Amino acid sequence: MLMNLTRAQAVVSRRLDRLSMHGIGFTDFVILYLLSQATGERMRRIDLAEKIGITASGVTRILIPMEKTGLVNRESTERDARVSFVVLTEAGRRIFEEAKTTANLIAKEIIPVGKIKNLQTLSELLDELAGPGF
Repeated sequence: MLMNLTRAQAVVSRRLDRLSMHGIGFTDFVILYLLSQATGERMRRIDLAEKIGITASGVTRILIPMEKTGLVNRESTERDARVSFVVLTEAGRRIFEEAKTTANLIAKEIIPVGKIKNLQTLSELLDELAGPGF
C-alpha cells in the first residue's frame, strides 16, 4: 500500500508541474488558494504556515518571491509588530483563477469521473488523510 501511495504522489506531483505555465508552483497555488478562501483574503503568516504544514521561516522563504512578483503583499498590524499578515493581491487573484482552471483539468486527468466507482468514498478518504485545515 505504501508503494501505491508513493507512486500516486509522484504522478500527481509530475502533473501539477504544469502549473508552472502560470508562473507558480504547487505550493504557491496552495497559498493562493488558502488566501482566496480566507476572510478578507488575508491570513497571519503563522496560520498560513500551519495550514500548509511547514515552519514559519519556511513560509517566509516561499512568500518572498511571491511578494516580489506581486502575488501577495505583507501587512503589519499597529497593535503587535510581531504579527504580520499575508494579503492576496489583484494580480495574485487573477493568476490563481487562471491556475485553478489548469488544476481542475489536471485533477480530472488524474481521477477521471467515469473510472471511479465511488468518487465520494475516495474524496472522503483524501479528506481524512489531509486532516483538518483544508
